[in-house]
Amino acid sequence: MPDSPDLDLRLVRYFTAVAEHRHFGRAAEALHITQPSLSRQIRGLERQLGARLLDRTPQGTRLTEAGEVFLPRAKTLLRSAAQAAAQTRAAARPSRITIGYTAGLIVTPAVRELRRLHPDADVRTSHVAWNEPRPALLDYRVDAVVTRLPLATDGLDVTILYDEPRMLLLSPDHRLAGRESVTLADIADEPLPRLADPDPAWEAYWRIDPRPDGRPAPDGPLIASIEDKFEPIAAGEAVAIAAGPIFVNLRPDLISIPLEGVEPSHVVLATRASDRNRLVAAFRKSARALLTSSRAALWSSEAAGGLAGG
Repeated sequence: MPDSPDLDLRLVRYFTAVAEHRHFGRAAEALHITQPSLSRQIRGLERQLGARLLDRTPQGTRLTEAGEVFLPRAKTLLRSAAQAAAQTRAAARPSRITIGYTAGLIVTPAVRELRRLHPDADVRTSHVAWNEPRPALLDYRVDAVVTRLPLATDGLDVTILYDEPRMLLLSPDHRLAGRESVTLADIADEPLPRLADPDPAWEAYWRIDPRPDGRPAPDGPLIASIEDKFEPIAAGEAVAIAAGPIFVNLRPDLISIPLEGVEPSHVVLATRASDRNRLVAAFRKSARALLTSSRAALWSSEAAGGLAGG
């Protein structure tokens, strides 16, 4: 066998899918191929590498020792290939930009202005999951993203656009409902939802954990995703800290109250530090000029309409 086999990236991608799902059937379904075909492809990869990567067990599929070694390298290989392709496409089509945004954030005014100033450009928008801004940028899925801190900033250019007050999200029949504002002391013993697979910085910031006095934030229900927190809150099992009144219009069984004495949430624009795309620079200028003022106006109208207090 040659010392440096020519790896087929398609087979590498198939392997990472099986490693992620820990099951050939589920991986095959996600890849839209048949299970026997997937098994053949994995055997082909193992022949290329000269090592068995996966073992089937009654409980599913597990990585061998060689598979454990190969998995992070496979992910790096696929990421590098995706970045190479994206950078090549960007160089060939300098008049394309994809702008990302996370939940509750509005980019329309800046996007509209960018399209007005560059009518020949291909300007796209894409919703990005709360924990995906940095990977989406580094994997070239988006070229700019409007999101909230905390965010790991190494390798990125990050500009604060505006601040949002942090609010307490709770059910209308909660004991604190009807208050004009609350403090951390008021919720000292109120349980807050916990993510099953949290980002430590994100969890610490949005649970304010630990509290200024060093006490840990009370643990509430364990949830699989940010969106899952609404049910236990509406049921009165927990409260949550959120940015502005962004969720109360979604459900009639949730209200929000200003949380006093804590720093506001920071809305930022993040781009790749090395990006020299003229459209990225143009969007940064538009975002600084328009998103700050437009969001301030939106917040004022929401507050006047009584959304902050439900």
